[in-house]
Amino acid sequence: MSLNPSPDEQHSLRLYGRAKGHRLRPRQANLVKTLLPTLGLPDKLSMRTDIVPDDTPLWLEVGFGSAEHLLAQAQKNPHVCHLGIEPYLNGMAKALGGVEEYNLDNVRLERGDAREILTTLPDASLDRVFILHPDPWPKKRHWKRRLVQSAFVSELARLIKPGGQLRFASDIAHYQAWALAHILDDGHFEWTAMRADDWRVAADDHAPTRYEGKAKKAGRPCVWLDFIRKHDENK
Repeated sequence: MSLNPSPDEQHSLRLYGRAKGHRLRPRQANLVKTLLPTLGLPDKLSMRTDIVPDDTPLWLEVGFGSAEHLLAQAQKNPHVCHLGIEPYLNGMAKALGGVEEYNLDNVRLERGDAREILTTLPDASLDRVFILHPDPWPKKRHWKRRLVQSAFVSELARLIKPGGQLRFASDIAHYQAWALAHILDDGHFEWTAMRADDWRVAADDHAPTRYEGKAKKAGRPCVWLDFIRKHDENK
């Protein structure tokens, strides 16, 4: 199912897009200064238990935007530790505001490039990963900037436990096909869809976002691709 983009690994890591937008309100700036440092990952990680106890599921959302999905999942699943990685300062400020408002003690947040941060996590440390509406970079010359590349999918395969889940969502048709091809080409993931509604209709456990609403209003149908991390045959 390969699509023929330029080779994934031929460009160095570089974070594209905005790192911050409008000036933060004083309360938001204070949360970034005081609350964010308390929610980050430990400096040194060698085992999963450095992040959470063995019996606590660890879910990751890569690029959580305005944090509607992250916060909703944290409220609905208090037994899960929810790790969010986001480079955009204003989105991080919104997540922090929600953590404070809803008094959430099951959220951890890291600001930066997920591709770099994920390399610090131990093998098989994640139970579930969400990648919802990442920047599609629609022009062909920019496809190498897309988050979903072969190397990134391989890293997810390293990090997600066998039997763990991966969900990708997009309202851009070409990126939907791109992600499906790259994830299946990796060989470590099984697509769970059995019928069209399995990817055309959001699962019951999905939490909608403001961006998703705008996409639907603009006539761009969303697609949700759910995968299961396969068990390695040699283990």
